[in-house]
This record gives sequence, C-alpha cells and structure tokens, in this order.
Amino acid sequence: MTPAGIAAIFSIGLVFVVLIYVGLTTYNAVVALRQRIDKAWSNIGVVLRQRHDQLPNLVSAVRDLMAYERDVLVRVTEARAAYTPSASIHDQAANSEATTAAVRSLFAVVERYPEIKSAANVLDLQDEIERLEGMIADRRELYNDQVYRYNTRISQVPGLLVAPLFGWRPREFFMADPADLLRPDADLRDGETE
Repeated sequence: MTPAGIAAIFSIGLVFVVLIYVGLTTYNAVVALRQRIDKAWSNIGVVLRQRHDQLPNLVSAVRDLMAYERDVLVRVTEARAAYTPSASIHDQAANSEATTAAVRSLFAVVERYPEIKSAANVLDLQDEIERLEGMIADRRELYNDQVYRYNTRISQVPGLLVAPLFGWRPREFFMADPADLLRPDADLRDGETE
C-alpha cells in the first residue's frame, strides 16, 4: 500500500470516528433533554392535580354563603370536571387556563360577600390555591425552557441530521393565554396588599 492510500484510509477512518462521536454526543444530549422535559411535565402534573383536589374544598366552603352566585360555582366545578391528566399538553393547558379563570371569577365574586371574606377556611383555601397557581406558573416556565432547548437542539446541525433517524419531533409548549398574564388581585383580606 502506498503512503497516499494509507493517508486516505486514515482520513476516512478519522472522519468516520468523528461522525460517530458527534452522533453519539448529540444523541445523548437530546435524550437528556427529553428526560428533563418529561420530568418537568410530571412536576406540572403534580401541581395541577393538587389544585384539582383543592377546588371541591373551596366550592364547599363558599357554596352555602353564595346562594345567588351558582353560575360561578358551576364554572369552577365544570373546569375541575374537565381536568384529564392523560390529555394532550394543549388540552391540559386550555383546561388549566379555564380553571384559573373560573377560580379568579369565584374570588372576585367572594369579594362582594363580607361574611365569606372573613371566613378563615376560605382565606386558607385562597392562600393554598394561589400558592399552587404560582407553582404552576414556575413549573410551566421550567418546562417551556426545557422544550425550547430540546426544539433548538433538534433543529440545528448536527441534531437536525440525527433527529429523523430516531423520530424526534419538536415538543409542544405549555402556553398561557396572553389575557392570563394580566392577573387581577384576588386577595380577600380587607386593606392588605400583596
């Protein structure tokens, strides 16, 4: 074999090794991102479930005191009933937004009833639901950040070349309605501010 032939084989071998290394590195990075997305989504699911479990307590606490505001209670109950943990991310996001809107409407109506506003159990439930709402927002941000990283990784070279081999497709963001960003004050305590 001539020195030129040896150099050509060495060059081809080197290119092959580099391609395998880049492919494996990209594969491992994308797998890690997919795992982070799944973990972040699981964390969102936990908090959505906790909020789902608290809603009947809130409705029970205010039901008898809100005899003329049944439609608000019905919206909260319907939003809770529509919760499906196995639904798509889009459907869960839509249900989360509907639930948040229904709870905010309930808090706004409760504002008109001094006897409800002063009930300790209602205030405790409000605090718990607001805490859960904050956790949902935080976890949604983390989830969306991981989805952004993953989608970017599989859209750039070399991920763009590796993704079709494994059937990797962009993941869906957990999107909030822009109107949801305008959060009304739902504090039921007189004269206190957040």
